[in-house]
Amino acid sequence: MKLGIIGLPNVGKSTLFNALTKAGAEAANYPFCTIDPNVGVVPVPDERLTRLAEMYAPEKITPAVIEFVDIAGLVKGASRGEGLGNKFLAHIREVDAIVHVVRCFEDENVVHVEGSVGPARDIETIGLELVFADMEALEKRIDRTKKLLKGDKKLEGELAFFEGIYQNLEKGIPARKTERADAEAEKLFDSLFLLTAKPVLYAANLSERDMRSPDQNAHFRELSLIADREGAGLLPVCAKIEEEISELMDDEKSLFLSELGLERSGLDRLIAKSYELLGLISFLTAGPKEVRAWTIPKGFRAPQAAGKIHSDFEKGFIRAEIVAYDDLIGAGSYAAAREKASVRSEGKEYVMRDGDVTLFRFNV
Repeated sequence: MKLGIIGLPNVGKSTLFNALTKAGAEAANYPFCTIDPNVGVVPVPDERLTRLAEMYAPEKITPAVIEFVDIAGLVKGASRGEGLGNKFLAHIREVDAIVHVVRCFEDENVVHVEGSVGPARDIETIGLELVFADMEALEKRIDRTKKLLKGDKKLEGELAFFEGIYQNLEKGIPARKTERADAEAEKLFDSLFLLTAKPVLYAANLSERDMRSPDQNAHFRELSLIADREGAGLLPVCAKIEEEISELMDDEKSLFLSELGLERSGLDRLIAKSYELLGLISFLTAGPKEVRAWTIPKGFRAPQAAGKIHSDFEKGFIRAEIVAYDDLIGAGSYAAAREKASVRSEGKEYVMRDGDVTLFRFNV
């Protein structure tokens, strides 16, 4: 999973990225500090792997990973090359979802590119640039389709589909709101690689004081209404706090979070929200060689999940031996879980569930 972190200059984007990934991306109090996108790969926190490792004593533990891409601050006119221009809009096309960092804190010592804090205005500024970039891309696709239409009437449906998206964009409606009637329409939609098709998670960058009660912050309340209206994700976070957490030892983090009245770090909450936004779950494999988490979309059937491990597993799929994580831990061992009939044999139609501890049987 790849998440693109975007926002206006000086909203705390790179500070948050540094804290999440410890990648050491430069962060400073002036616009366009980030020029080339910084990339950080982070293991997905999953306590289940630790418990399974205690049970199996494996040679290695392999968590799922998430890739964060810190994209340069966008400004008004970016789609026309303003600021650092189209180059950075192109980086957004490569991610699975967008984490839009929105400044919700007041600090006269930190310059705001627009001169004042305003979540609705800031979101509109970036949203319009993404819309304009998509309109330009769609215009080219529509023109190409019209030329091909002269020799292929079957393309009439495609043209109507593209023009419908374009008309919505003209009204400021993002592409992700487009209805896709069937798998063919979905495939056609995906082929466009539109920026506004990406799911969005708003990260409200708050002060340390406001993290204790985000709803007391007027900017956060404004952002909450926007997220609800758009069907977007919303996460209150404090980049400064996350920066401090990233410097602590593991045993110190829990105490620090407890003192702040927080149960989990921003990284943990961001990853959980991202999985929810993208409709992802994790299944687990466990044995003496390796304990590992595998990320798949909700709705994947057992053979598709097997294919995540190796294509041969999917081609030669016979069955999956599955025990729910909670049942396995409750039983104390795989053998005990089998004795309790908690281990199930599932076929090709089985839909995987989060936390399924799975052993695939296959023949090639």
